[in-house]
Amino acid sequence: MILKKRTVFLCLVLALLLVFPFLPPPGIVSAVEVADYKSSVLMDYGTGEILSQTNEKEHLPIASVTKLMTLLLTFEALDRNEIALDEILTASDNAAGMGGSQVFIDAGSEYTVENLLHAVIISSANDASVMLAERLGGSEDNFVVTMNARAQELGANDTNYTNCTGLPSANAYSCAHDVALIMREVLNHPLYFEISKIWMEDFQHPSGRITEMANTNKLLRSYTGCDAGKTGSTNEAGYCMSASAKKGDMRLIAVVLGADSSKVRFARCADLFNYGFANFTSERLVNSDNEILDAPTVSKAKNAVQFKPQEDYFVLKKKGENKDIQINYEFDRLIAPIAQNEVVGKIIVTENNKVLKEINIISVNDIEAKSYGDTIHDILNDWSL
Repeated sequence: MILKKRTVFLCLVLALLLVFPFLPPPGIVSAVEVADYKSSVLMDYGTGEILSQTNEKEHLPIASVTKLMTLLLTFEALDRNEIALDEILTASDNAAGMGGSQVFIDAGSEYTVENLLHAVIISSANDASVMLAERLGGSEDNFVVTMNARAQELGANDTNYTNCTGLPSANAYSCAHDVALIMREVLNHPLYFEISKIWMEDFQHPSGRITEMANTNKLLRSYTGCDAGKTGSTNEAGYCMSASAKKGDMRLIAVVLGADSSKVRFARCADLFNYGFANFTSERLVNSDNEILDAPTVSKAKNAVQFKPQEDYFVLKKKGENKDIQINYEFDRLIAPIAQNEVVGKIIVTENNKVLKEINIISVNDIEAKSYGDTIHDILNDWSL
């Protein structure tokens, strides 16, 4: 009787193994899984550290993921006030004639930069991308030169752009590692998040015609914490994606290139996110949004004084790992006047007496110097008290 029970138990175990084959832990890619995509990377946004990688430097076509660089250069031009969101651009015949994904822009019609950004981010519009490229570079070819130069500045050395859209081209390529680097820069721009979260929107043409736009990033609705992403697909590139998700202080960037299907790229990005959030934590130790409250007194200051860090600092840890990180503030001798954004000291981040990072402390506002009359007024005020 006991023998029969053991036989039945073993048969059940074998049956379960056949139905539910062994799955590797999250983040560990099996040989079978690799077959359904060509390359991937998981990056921690805060530190830039790579948490998982598969063929991360392989040169591959990336289809419309190319537009991340088009967006980055547009955001940076906005930051420099070289263009404005309400600036009106006129569509060229070249831009209006783009194939592939588009919002069917009319040649000779006028659209704002903001309209075009929505079209690129939400529906990956090639025609809108070319309009932005022609405005910023004078021509798409000139803009591509700037794209490649910016990629080199970011350390994206395994990338070569030949157009601003990702439409098939013989010598265009990038890699998962480089895409993550560029995505990290794009994520520094709050406007990107504002637009990337929009699920559906109408694109209004001057003629009154409307093109309905639907977001190509399906993870926005299927993965909790995902708030940004750029998809792309062509016959040559397969299905590609760069996406970002955030939980607590930790933001991750997942890149999947050359997937066999749209379903695979979304599933693989979700797998990477799950692995990162399950195994690592990220803490923002220095917050550039926060005023430094215990700053020393500024001599001869007439008005209120505010200082803050120039940039954030994150520390990445494996779950359960302890790190002894020290944060020290060093201020220069502070005497007014001090200009807005002037460097007035530094934050020194150390671990076991080793300097990990030095961050500038800057003035949030202009700090005016007291005049002779102001000084006399203060003395009289103090005396009267």
